[in-house]
Amino acid sequence: MNLHKHARLTPRGRALLVERVIEHGLRVEEAAHAAGVSTRTAYKWLRRFREEGPGGLQDRSSRPLRCPSATPAPVVEQVVALRRQRRTYRQISLALPVGRSTIARLMRRAGLHRLAELAPARPDHRYEYPQVGDLLHLDIKKLGRFWRPGHRVTGARQGTSDGAGWEFVHLAIDDHSRIAFGTVENDERGTSACRALLQALRYYRGLGITFARVMTDNGACYKSRLFRRLLRRLGLRHLRTRPYTPRTNGKAERLVQTTLREWAYARSYDSSDQRRQALPHWLHQYNWHRPHASLGYRPPISRLQRPMNNVLGLHS
Repeated sequence: MNLHKHARLTPRGRALLVERVIEHGLRVEEAAHAAGVSTRTAYKWLRRFREEGPGGLQDRSSRPLRCPSATPAPVVEQVVALRRQRRTYRQISLALPVGRSTIARLMRRAGLHRLAELAPARPDHRYEYPQVGDLLHLDIKKLGRFWRPGHRVTGARQGTSDGAGWEFVHLAIDDHSRIAFGTVENDERGTSACRALLQALRYYRGLGITFARVMTDNGACYKSRLFRRLLRRLGLRHLRTRPYTPRTNGKAERLVQTTLREWAYARSYDSSDQRRQALPHWLHQYNWHRPHASLGYRPPISRLQRPMNNVLGLHS
């Protein structure tokens, strides 16, 4: 309930006013004086209570019962129809005798004030391959190099590591178990993507996992002939996401965000080299100890069907 800031009576105060008059026998003038309102206001609430009961003491809408200047319903339907044809407010106002401000108000009321709402996003299709090793998701995240803490830590733009360049985190995650792996490369070319894939496959092979498919986005390194040739030699089927559809590779996208939040930006690093050295330790924590909501709040390693030795660096 949104009461006016200067309102003297709330529904509870109105009920108290009526109670004082009807049950306690106070005169209306006395009850109005005690409530700090006029006698006319007290009579109004007393009349509403007698006509409607306790429900009459609730707030009513201030909207008028009739509005002769309102936009006619047929015109509103025409405005909505043109909007569904992805017309702008200006185009609609040129086609119909309706002002742009009125069109904006009508579209907001109809929930069509944004063009994106005319074609809602397709619902997410959640899927999971039934076995470990059925699908490996790959993705890359670009991070800036630095040799001193930057503005995220110091809050100052002076003394930054200008010219330090970039480094690229190549991430991999198994679709079924969510076991993740990552390496930091100097670029995102085909050679680096191949090197990162081989390191990832070597890590998963140490856990007894071999893959049948690889899913990537449409980045240049994943479309390179070198990367395609490597997949053919390894006997891996290459799946690519639809353009501008990151949710297809959602597990990798989610891993990127988790990696940034819990590793890259989790604490202050003295340099990007120190951040790079912390990646294997964070991956071990992610795979062996961090609870995962989609796995019943168990770590990803719990999806493997054989006992594993929980020793950091054993399969690094």
